[in-house]
Amino acid sequence: MPTTVLILAAGQGKRMRSSLPKVLHPLAGRPLLGHVLAAAGALRPRETRVVHGHGGEQVRAAFPDAAIRWVHQAEQRGTGHAVRLALKGVPDDDVVLVLYGDVPLVTPATLRRLQARARRGQLALLTAAFEDPAGYGRIIRSGGSRGSRGGVVAIVEEKDATPAQRAIREVNTGLMACPAGALARLVRRLRADNAQREYYLTDVVGMAVKEGMDVGAVTAAAVDEVMGINDKAQLAAAGRVLRRRTAAELLAAGVTLVDPERIDVHGRLRCGRDVTIHPDVFFEGEVSLGDGVVVGPFSLVRDSRIAAGSTIHSHSVVEGADVGPGCEIGPYARLRPETELAGEARIGNFVEVKKSRIGQRSKVNHLSYIGDASVGAQVNVGAGTITCNYDGANKHRTRIGDHAFIGSGVELVAPVEVGEGATIGAGSTISKDAPAGELTVARSRQLTISGWKRPAKAARADK
Repeated sequence: MPTTVLILAAGQGKRMRSSLPKVLHPLAGRPLLGHVLAAAGALRPRETRVVHGHGGEQVRAAFPDAAIRWVHQAEQRGTGHAVRLALKGVPDDDVVLVLYGDVPLVTPATLRRLQARARRGQLALLTAAFEDPAGYGRIIRSGGSRGSRGGVVAIVEEKDATPAQRAIREVNTGLMACPAGALARLVRRLRADNAQREYYLTDVVGMAVKEGMDVGAVTAAAVDEVMGINDKAQLAAAGRVLRRRTAAELLAAGVTLVDPERIDVHGRLRCGRDVTIHPDVFFEGEVSLGDGVVVGPFSLVRDSRIAAGSTIHSHSVVEGADVGPGCEIGPYARLRPETELAGEARIGNFVEVKKSRIGQRSKVNHLSYIGDASVGAQVNVGAGTITCNYDGANKHRTRIGDHAFIGSGVELVAPVEVGEGATIGAGSTISKDAPAGELTVARSRQLTISGWKRPAKAARADK
């Protein structure tokens, strides 16, 4: 039985106090709606429909390549109205899964349980057991006002509940699944005879019970799954939940986290065996860490591959880089996009490398900038070396051959080539190719001017 997913994402989110539509606020590097789409996508639905309203153009633009059928709810008339709009044209024999764009932490496993109930012909509700259920509609089961594990017979809003019903801890989350034909029939019968003049989706529960339809409940494994995001405090709380989930997954996979409470993964992190991650490391995008990799504290790794046995020392930034085996980076180093390090290369403190390849066992140890360069194997680049790659209009490349030695304080004015085994004397400005195997020095002649006096400030008149 195919599944159609309906995601309600038309709310403005005034409590976010932002011009950004609520469902686009980022959580762990992905919009809230993106998390819901990912969880629903794990079920391989026949179709996903998203109901949008406030900021609809922004919402659509944020997912240009997603396989989504967009449904515009021009007038916000409640959740029942949104579902009625979204159900148009859905085959009656589909299972419909109703989700919310601001409830981002629900897991595919929980959604599969809802889906399975609906495939048996039930109207299936996702519920949760809260320690403090204040403000939520209570689930009334067939066992009486305090509930039981029988079927659901009603949802009672807190303002309408008796004291006994308020003591019930099982609450309605709003997420549900139902055969499409039955759900369409129920929402067509909804009435807006309430103070808000809105069509409430929860009203279908009582209607289904009256007509003898089986109404069941699936209880979320953790209340975190049903956390709705209405303000920035709740957004931050959801971020903490995701960090704990990610840390638990990494620990279960054998990764050593020196402090599991202090890791951020905004994307996908894949780790080999015996990886160690120190506190306050931030991963973004697609990151791969090979066997035995160590990432030091306060580092950022974005869209990079770090091969086995490499170490990233503290306070380093690695973005868009391909790091070979056994390399050392940092501390306080920066690898910018399109950087490649061959095996056992060394990038030291306060070194920046951009769009360059550093060869096997080569070293750039201190206070240097290497940009648009090809550096061969076993090259030593001295402290304070700069590749002058930009002429104000275009970028040019520097090529350094195997076994070259670049002295400290050297400027290599591209385009230029340093031959294999060449030595460049410290303090040189090299603007012409340096031949292989030779010493090249380009310095101004040192002079001492006898009798020269350093300028002094004029004496103040008021002294």
